[in-house]
Amino acid sequence: MAAEPVNLNEFQELARLALPKMYYDFYAGGAEDEHTLKENVEAFHRITFRPRILVDVSRIDLSTTILDYKISAPIIIAPTAWHKLANPEGEVATARAAASCNTIMVLSFTSSSSIEDVAASCNAVSKKRDIAATLVQRAERNGFKALVLTADTPRLGRREADIKNKMIKPQLKNLEGLLSTKVSSDTGLNLEADAREAMDASLSWKDLEWLRSITNLPILIKGILTREDGKIKAPSDDMSIALFCFPCSLRLKEDSFPFIHSIKAVEVGVAGIIVSNHGARQLDYSPATISVLEEVVHAVKGRVPILMDGGVRRGTDVFKALALGAQAVLIGRPVVYGLAAKGEYGVRCVIEMLKDEFELTMALTGCPSVKHITRNHVRTEHERIHSML
Repeated sequence: MAAEPVNLNEFQELARLALPKMYYDFYAGGAEDEHTLKENVEAFHRITFRPRILVDVSRIDLSTTILDYKISAPIIIAPTAWHKLANPEGEVATARAAASCNTIMVLSFTSSSSIEDVAASCNAVSKKRDIAATLVQRAERNGFKALVLTADTPRLGRREADIKNKMIKPQLKNLEGLLSTKVSSDTGLNLEADAREAMDASLSWKDLEWLRSITNLPILIKGILTREDGKIKAPSDDMSIALFCFPCSLRLKEDSFPFIHSIKAVEVGVAGIIVSNHGARQLDYSPATISVLEEVVHAVKGRVPILMDGGVRRGTDVFKALALGAQAVLIGRPVVYGLAAKGEYGVRCVIEMLKDEFELTMALTGCPSVKHITRNHVRTEHERIHSML
């Protein structure tokens, strides 16, 4: 009888053994050379600790609050597609595991279980606005507490393993009756062509205003990697307005400075930001999320909560992200690996394993609660090199 996994990486190996190659490659793969995929993990390795000693850590409190909801630890399940490829119960099993661990699950609109079957959140604006509005209404009716707008997918990243495997897309339960969900069974579905049908390359900040106009749910934006896109300023003493920097290609007034700069774009009113590179599945050679987290944190200046995903594999990674300013992390692939290996129980194991490692890290660094984790508890690679000069 095989031994139980003792870390998240071992769940990945169990998933590789359990899944057909096509499905494992879909979950594990990244864009093109997969440089960012590796860097998401390795960037955490270059951050070291500055532990404090002789602190009373006889009681450790991992709990935190996100959007006024208290959760057992700052670890949230990220939106990932097609859980039924990993396990027949799909997202329903994942949601049950999240509930048993007292945490939040973000439900992808590309889930293989319907909104009605899963209590979580929703994460997309469809190219067809009537479809997006219908999904939002269904989410509200079924008790969902927030929406997450994924903003880094104007087109699908080039995922070469899926191209080689002729990846076949399963039916999307959330889109039944709204879009054609027919699955090609001969040569496999062209995922890029399918994405062009569903994704909107013209998506911009004005569409966030449209989304706000059809719902009262708080909206978090996912996919920010720069201070320009995360920047929030106060243009006057009595009013705080969210400002974002648009790229140079935006048509500006003739007297505008012709390079990148911050302009008042729109009072977007987001409830939070998720620093993310889409699990390294979109633009290869984009930065590791942990390496740009602090840049976004400094730009936002505490106006809204900041979360991050990408490369979290250890409780030490959770601690590092919080020390650099995140309020919580999201985990994607490890959850799917746990689901593939051991179903709902596997997802619970993944979350609890990460919580246990995080708790030990807090104890060994002298932090009895999440609020005691500070920037002074970590040293980045830049700081290490600077100290040697």
